[in-house]
Amino acid sequence: METQNTPQKTRKYFIDWLRIGLIMSVFFFHVGMIFRPEEWHVNSTESFPFLDPIMWWLHLWRMPLLFLVSGVGTFYAIGHRTSWQYVKERFRRLYIPFTVGFFTLVPLMVYVERIDLYDSLWDFIPHTFDGGPYPVGNISWHHLWFILYLFIISLLIAPFLNYAKSGHYNMVRGKVIGLVTKKMGLNWLFPIIILSQVLLRQYFPKSTHALYNDWAYFTYYLLFFLSGFMLFTSGKVISALTNDRRLYLFQTLIFTVILFSLPVLFSEPSMVQDYSRGITEMVISLSCGLTAIGYFKKYFNKDHKYRKVLNEAIYPFYLLHQPALIFVGYMVLQLDVSYGMQAVLITLLSLLSIYLTYWFVIRKVNILRVAFGMKRKSKSKISVAHKTEQTPVFNK
Repeated sequence: METQNTPQKTRKYFIDWLRIGLIMSVFFFHVGMIFRPEEWHVNSTESFPFLDPIMWWLHLWRMPLLFLVSGVGTFYAIGHRTSWQYVKERFRRLYIPFTVGFFTLVPLMVYVERIDLYDSLWDFIPHTFDGGPYPVGNISWHHLWFILYLFIISLLIAPFLNYAKSGHYNMVRGKVIGLVTKKMGLNWLFPIIILSQVLLRQYFPKSTHALYNDWAYFTYYLLFFLSGFMLFTSGKVISALTNDRRLYLFQTLIFTVILFSLPVLFSEPSMVQDYSRGITEMVISLSCGLTAIGYFKKYFNKDHKYRKVLNEAIYPFYLLHQPALIFVGYMVLQLDVSYGMQAVLITLLSLLSIYLTYWFVIRKVNILRVAFGMKRKSKSKISVAHKTEQTPVFNK
């Protein structure tokens, strides 16, 4: 039977790379949102319909997998902390960046979206919180919803951390691990996920990211988080998943074909079609996530000189990426260039602005490091950090 201490001895490099890849995918997903027919914060006058099915499919599994990976990271973040120490650490890493972003980054984005309504940014500032919640009013948390949800989940699990270190928990966990490590045994997660959504989506059918009316999807993400926390920190589960990665890939492909065939199979909208689509989407969500974990474990479970640098930068990158895209997107969309060139310019200039802001400003100023969820550093360490940092030694 595994104990809670065993997994903490080994660095899961593939989890770091998977987290980095997922957050980068969020950036490119939002680039695509600018060129979709669906209204976003800034939109090109020309849309590319071929993006719709691709982005719909990506949307099914990106964020659930990111919550799962966050559950894994939370497990290792706890270490020997008490519940109170853990809450303080989550407050620093999640609540402070959320609050700073809510009062600084998000109002700037809302201003750009509604720039025609105000004479200048200074004219907008007194109206930052006018009109109530977005999109009617100006109050929003935009992409910070992910950080807020993680913080609330952290508060929910904090009272149970002592139990998560107990012998009884390890016994229960060991039995569950024994079940899910059988051939494609992680499919046993489907009944729990599907049942939760069948019960809740009849009351909260849409994903709003507003929390107060988003309980179906909040529960959905919570289940992925808890799965990561409880199961994907087990070497046995990861090993079994890696062995079955091709089967989960095949399962993903089969249900993707089914999903895109539903409009043909059901000539008219019906409740049966709605349930079929919803269940198929959930199967794809978990299957594709499992596939990604399996392949990253197989091919990316190794350290690299840039891993530590990227792993530290990826959180500020997430906080900055949407403001950068909205600001740069607004300016580039005014240019008389082709739509393909607009996409290239928005991508490159946004990445450049994020890099310059992070590398030359945020990481060098302690108050900004804290505001963006990073650890404080002394000035001397900041100047030589990337020359002298050594990768920690972990047991193999």
